[in-house]
Amino acid sequence: MSPAPTAGPPDPGPAAGPVVALDTGQASLREADHLLRGLAAALGDGLVLGCTHFAGGAVVLSLGLAGGVPVDAVRALTPLAPRPADGHEGGRAVVFPGEAALRGTLPVADVLARSAVARVVLLGGGGDVPGDVPLVTRDHVRPLVQAGRLVLTVDPLAGGRATPFETPTPTPCCADH
Repeated sequence: MSPAPTAGPPDPGPAAGPVVALDTGQASLREADHLLRGLAAALGDGLVLGCTHFAGGAVVLSLGLAGGVPVDAVRALTPLAPRPADGHEGGRAVVFPGEAALRGTLPVADVLARSAVARVVLLGGGGDVPGDVPLVTRDHVRPLVQAGRLVLTVDPLAGGRATPFETPTPTPCCADH
């Protein structure tokens, strides 16, 4: 295996425009993801980075708007009241530059080259994943914002492959009893 690539596209960093938060009132990530995807479709390139955060038992969205996109554009799309946010730190990125290109199985080097993901790391502190490792995305890639960069945590799979730690169909806690 070759060492992990160290260069890639620029990190999303702070959005050029405002970052706003929406209190969804939803406890489900799936429902919040659906709401975020709908806002992304309506805003198009106006949404630079969209993340989910847990706060008070509910999911909060942080929306990084492109420069020139007014907060009123968000107000026009949802009955939820947008409020100023400090940023995306700790957020789970659902909408980010290059996310649509992360489908199927592709080398980690391609994930870094095609998207705003800055690092791919093994769960449990296993370090950076080498660039030639195939990543089985399951069409569900949710990196976290850490120190202003998108970091994707992965689990190892048989055959020298890896897959994002977050699954598209998580099992609820205590579902088997």
